[in-house]
Amino acid sequence: MQLKFSASKRENKGSSASRRLRLTGKTPGIVYGSTAEPLSIELNHNDLFHALLKEEFHSSILDIEIDGNVEKVLLRDFQMHPYKKLVMHVDFQRVDNNTEITVKVPVHFMNEELSPAVKTGGGLVTHVQNEIEIRCFPNNLPQFITHDLSKLELGQSIHAKDLELPANVALSPTAEHDNSVLVNVAALDDSAE
Repeated sequence: MQLKFSASKRENKGSSASRRLRLTGKTPGIVYGSTAEPLSIELNHNDLFHALLKEEFHSSILDIEIDGNVEKVLLRDFQMHPYKKLVMHVDFQRVDNNTEITVKVPVHFMNEELSPAVKTGGGLVTHVQNEIEIRCFPNNLPQFITHDLSKLELGQSIHAKDLELPANVALSPTAEHDNSVLVNVAALDDSAE
């Protein structure tokens, strides 16, 4: 999925300039990576805030227009105010279609209620982790990965290596090595009744 948004080049840098920028309804940010120099930018705060609420904004290649030039980027980080609904800063990384990227994508679990563990075993399914780090070329980046839980048995766990990944997508070396638990299912404790 391609998402588009716009930004402007930011001339004034530093904490005082960023504070003044936020008072005008803008958010400071940076675009870095590839062979180009890092570029300080400013974005409309409300547009950015609402975009951050969308899952696909975090795991898609984004088209960012900066003063008329369009670049392909990934959201890499953002900082929020400790208690206000205020985005303090945002980081984007440029992507090149010929260079592999490592990125975390959401995992959507389906048919949990149809599994024998829940349907007849009285089990409780626990989602331990809802995203996984993958490696692929930007053109192959999935918005999310789905995994069917309809055959999940009591006492069974789903690990990172159990996921069926789309073509040309692989677990990152870290995810492959860790093989972390994504879902497990345990019997409900009847003694509490």
